[in-house]
Order: sequence, then C-alpha cells, then structure tokens
Amino acid sequence: MRVISGIYKRRRFDVPHTFKARPTTDFAKENLFNVLNNYIDFEGTTVLDLFAGTGSISIELVSRGCERVISVEKDPQHHAFICKVMNEVKTDKCLPLRGDVFKYIERCNEQFDFIFADPPYALKELITIPDKIFEYNLLKEDGIFVLEHGKDQNFENHPHFIEHRHYGSVNFSFFR
Repeated sequence: MRVISGIYKRRRFDVPHTFKARPTTDFAKENLFNVLNNYIDFEGTTVLDLFAGTGSISIELVSRGCERVISVEKDPQHHAFICKVMNEVKTDKCLPLRGDVFKYIERCNEQFDFIFADPPYALKELITIPDKIFEYNLLKEDGIFVLEHGKDQNFENHPHFIEHRHYGSVNFSFFR
C-alpha cells in the first residue's frame, strides 16, 4: 500500500497477505484524488471513511492535510492494521473505529466535508448506502460523498448523484 501525495508521499505499508480486504488500486486511487481535487480542498476538512479496509484512503487523506478522519472498519485485523499505520506515522488526525458501518451511520451525530465508502462489492446493502448517508444527514452543505462499487451498480438516477468515474474494474459514484 503506497501513499500517493502529501506529507507521507511515497511511504509504503505492507498489507498482510491474509487480509480479505481489496485495497483501492494505486491507479484508481490516484485518479480518484485527481477528480476530488476539483471538489475539495483537503486542508482542515473532516472526513468519514466507511468500510476502511486497509486504511489506504484514510492515510492518503491524513497525508493531504485533513484535520480529522474517522475510519470505520468491522474486521478486527484490518482495524488493528489501520491503528498500526497511524501509529507508525505518529498522527492523531485519524480515529480508527472498529464497528458496523450501518450502526455507525444510524448513531452518528456529526457532519463531514467528505465521506468515502468502499464496501465489499457483493454486499447486498451496498445500494442503500447513498440513501442512508443523506437520510441521516451526514454530509455538510457543500460536502462530497463517493461510493466505490462494482460495474453492476448504477446510481445515475439517485437525486444526489453528480458523476460517475471508472478505472478498470473500479467504479466511483459521486454525490453532493
């Protein structure tokens, strides 16, 4: 896992081979952040990273100057790995939480400048995630929500949908 930009640029973290998580590819991640730079100034923003997996997106966000990143991951090994990465870079800008994303969404009482979700592509509740983000009012007024998903999902008819990008087998739908 490699950090693409920011204060931890070029830092590498070895993801254990036993992990089930499918980290966003460097190619897709680099292109995602190129698009996001048109929407967000990461300096000082608050971010929610759902289904954080290896923490690849979280460390990238911290590296780019986000003030606070909450990383929600259910798997104990993945959560521990995110904690280890954040300890290695000695940052307090990331708060890794171990728990169920859907329960977190329902109980969360704050809003974020940017929300990123990378659920397992086969997750049956995947199509409900955009509705839940807006139902629970988790996004600030000019905030951006990005959902990573497989090619079989299409969110173009969602009322908050703004654009879709795909890089190989990785798809991103953007909502505002």
